[in-house]
Amino acid sequence: MSPARDAIPPGMTKQLDYHAIREIFARFQAAEPEPKGELEHVNAYTLLVAVALSAQATDKGVNRATRALFEIADTPEKMLALGEEGLIEHIRTIGLFRTKARNIIKMARILVEDYGGQVPSSRAALESLPGVGRKTANVVLNMWWGQPTQAVDTHIFRVGNRTGIAPGKDVVAVERAIEDHVPAEFQRHAHHWLILHGRYICKARNPMCRTCIIRDLCQYEDKVL
Repeated sequence: MSPARDAIPPGMTKQLDYHAIREIFARFQAAEPEPKGELEHVNAYTLLVAVALSAQATDKGVNRATRALFEIADTPEKMLALGEEGLIEHIRTIGLFRTKARNIIKMARILVEDYGGQVPSSRAALESLPGVGRKTANVVLNMWWGQPTQAVDTHIFRVGNRTGIAPGKDVVAVERAIEDHVPAEFQRHAHHWLILHGRYICKARNPMCRTCIIRDLCQYEDKVL
């Protein structure tokens, strides 16, 4: 599902002020000081592959498929040796597995030939790889290199708009709103806090407003109380 169609716009929620947003992230930090992404990986390359596979798939489904895969193909060189058909055997339970396998093999070849088998640490270089878009690049930059990038998925798009933390008509607008309005001290983990909040509390259907730690600050008019 496209984040641009997941939840809000028409009327859009009002942007929260600085003090409310700071309080929200202070509460997130107190509840989970070091939030972690849920995709399993052992190095930058396996993280890149896992994130690329996660498009239109669940993290749990990707993890089930990649545990055995990463035991035998945790570098671009090993992935090329495995080959496209060998890769397909590992990931056929994941949506769009043939297209993803084709892109991952192409990506591995480029990494070997142009980057010495290393995953680049710039957004532009990452986005030039087959099957890697802005969201995937931002996840890798954040999780592996600790950059304060904001990877806006359907959960963040929904939470940003519902709460008023980062209203926007599309994912780029929400990303910019997070960068502009979330205090710098919280930028490093902001996207993980928002993803986890959207995945487990501020769900698309039946949000768990009763147990939400930010419900008194949230701008969502249809709270389930």
